[in-house]
Amino acid sequence: MGFYVDIAEALDAEGIESRVNDGTLFVPVSEDLEVQFVDITGGTGIPGANVFLAMADVSEDDEEFEAALVGVVFSVEDAVATVARHVATDLVVGTVRDLMEGTDPRIADLEFVQDPVDALTVSAEVGESSEIVVTFEGEEGTPTARVQFVTLGEDFEDLMDQAVGEIWDEEVDPDPEDVTDGVFHSSEADRQRILEGLVHDIADMTEEILELGSYQDFDRLFDVLFVAQEQASAWEELLVPLEEFWEEDGEDGDDGNSDEHA
Repeated sequence: MGFYVDIAEALDAEGIESRVNDGTLFVPVSEDLEVQFVDITGGTGIPGANVFLAMADVSEDDEEFEAALVGVVFSVEDAVATVARHVATDLVVGTVRDLMEGTDPRIADLEFVQDPVDALTVSAEVGESSEIVVTFEGEEGTPTARVQFVTLGEDFEDLMDQAVGEIWDEEVDPDPEDVTDGVFHSSEADRQRILEGLVHDIADMTEEILELGSYQDFDRLFDVLFVAQEQASAWEELLVPLEEFWEEDGEDGDDGNSDEHA
């Protein structure tokens, strides 16, 4: 029990409660989740414990319930770090869920969707052609949310029209399944695939990004998101490519030099 006592004292110092019952150290992560440590200290005397992740408040008689082994720790420091990591993960997952479900009135008018590749990134459309992007990071134990306002540049529609016109005039590399008797039959799926690629590439070329900061206080995060949706239209008008800014500044400087030498 000495290992449990050391872990419990270290967790208590971090403001995390724990309890021992039937040879297992239980550490609540949230209302629905808990971390369980089961001592595996053997004859060598090296302290160790299996780490399980389990749903909280589940009856032991529930045959469908089974705690999942997620790691092993051999020091108090590792045990505390493990708990902190799961607390952070649970907080991030819960916040992502709140964003997507719009549970907070400050984001009730925003429809967040999850990135198909990065589950810790969500975005919501705002203004005429912009989106708010929230990316979560929590691998180091302290969850952080980075917020960006991303708007498409003024040239996006013109470049899309030009690219679509050029692509539609060219032959598409045929999929073997679309070739019958040596004749290529272009499908709607082919056109959709090409269009999606064009949108992605041209958006990368023309988008302007306004950094809105990184936040560890997720309540403040929701305040920032509320302000962002209010300011979206104004930001769209104010954001200009930095290249244009420097070009205009250079032209002004050239005009000034010309006047001086005139």
